Amino acid sequence: MFGRSKPVYFNRYGSRRSRLRVPPWLVLLLLGLAAGIAGVLFVQERYLPPRLSAEETTKLRNAYEEADAARTQLKASLADTTKKLQTALAEKKSLSDELGATRTNGERLRENLASVVSALPPDPRGAPVEVRAGRFALEGASLSYDLILTRERAAKPMTGVLQLATAGTNAKGSETTFTSKAVPLSIGSHEVAHGSVTLPEGFKPRQTTIQVLDREAGKLLGMRVFIVK
Repeated sequence: MFGRSKPVYFNRYGSRRSRLRVPPWLVLLLLGLAAGIAGVLFVQERYLPPRLSAEETTKLRNAYEEADAARTQLKASLADTTKKLQTALAEKKSLSDELGATRTNGERLRENLASVVSALPPDPRGAPVEVRAGRFALEGASLSYDLILTRERAAKPMTGVLQLATAGTNAKGSETTFTSKAVPLSIGSHEVAHGSVTLPEGFKPRQTTIQVLDREAGKLLGMRVFIVK
C-alpha cells in the first residue's frame, strides 16, 4: 500500500490543443464552397460561351460604341425626317383646304355665270349655237372681243370654229370686209370666248359678223352681227 509512487506527467498544452480543433461545420462549409466554385468553372467551360480575351473585349466595346453612335445618328435622322414629314403633311392639308375652297368658289362662279347667261336676251336667229352677247374693243390695230355662246339641251361639249367677218373701210377709204382665221373652240351648255384679231393697217371697222361653224369653211351653226363702236 505504501509502495513506491509512479511519476505523474503534466501536459501544459493539452487544453490549448483541444480548443484549436477545426469545427466540422466549417469543414463542410469550405467543402461546399469549393464544390460550388468547381461547379461554376465546369459549367462555364462546358456550356457557356468562351470568355473573351482583353483584346477581344476591347474590340467588342469599340464595336458597341460605334453601333451606339450610329443608333444615335439614326435617331436624329428619324426625328428630322419625322419633322419634315409633319411639315409636308401640314402643307398638304393647307393646299387641300385651299383647293377645296377654290373648287367651291369655282362652282359658285359657274352657278352665277349660268344665272347671268340665262338672264341674257336670246339670239333672235334661234340657231343651234346662240350668240347671246358680245363686247368689242379696238386697241390700236387689234380688235379684242368677248362672246357668250350657248346651246340648248347640250348633253356633251361640241367642237367647232369661230370666225369674225369685220366690215369697214381700208386705208384708201374703200368699203371692204376682213375675215379672221378660224379659231377652234368647244361649246357646252354655255361658253365664254375671248380673243383678239389683228386688223390690216389703216382699217377702220364698222361692224363684225360672228360666225360659228362646225369646221373651217363648214356648216354654219350660229351667227350674229355686232356694231363696233
